[in-house]
Amino acid sequence: MKRSKTMELGVGLFMLAGILGLLFLGMRVSGMAFTAPGDTFRLEANFANIGSLKPRARVTMAGVTVGRVTAIELDTDWYDARVVLELDGELEGRLSRDTTAAILTAGLLGEQYIGLTVGGDPDTLADGDTIRDTQSAMVLEELIQQFVSNMVSD
Repeated sequence: MKRSKTMELGVGLFMLAGILGLLFLGMRVSGMAFTAPGDTFRLEANFANIGSLKPRARVTMAGVTVGRVTAIELDTDWYDARVVLELDGELEGRLSRDTTAAILTAGLLGEQYIGLTVGGDPDTLADGDTIRDTQSAMVLEELIQQFVSNMVSD
């Protein structure tokens, strides 16, 4: 009798560890984390086309994640997409005014994220500033349409 209780307890602990592992893996894949919000600052960038960029998408510099997209809304003055970025606080005062923001794709059909490239301007971006130099997303459907229309015209 004692042996079956020990075995049941072992199986229960094994199942609990498996469920916790699946929850952890799900959180990592979805981009959510249990980290406390640290020191961050906010920037905005306007794009003509954001493709399938979504809130909580990564913001990277040199391949390193330095922030997240917090909001995407329509700028009714210019009819562009305004993307709000929340970046690590240690970058505040270090990004030059001519920093470039580009919407990139992880792989051929993967998730879209924003890549930042720092320029050489001595003036820096502060909290709430707007990144002026942006590159919109490459939309696969538009590229195929251009290719087909070029083939037909030739």
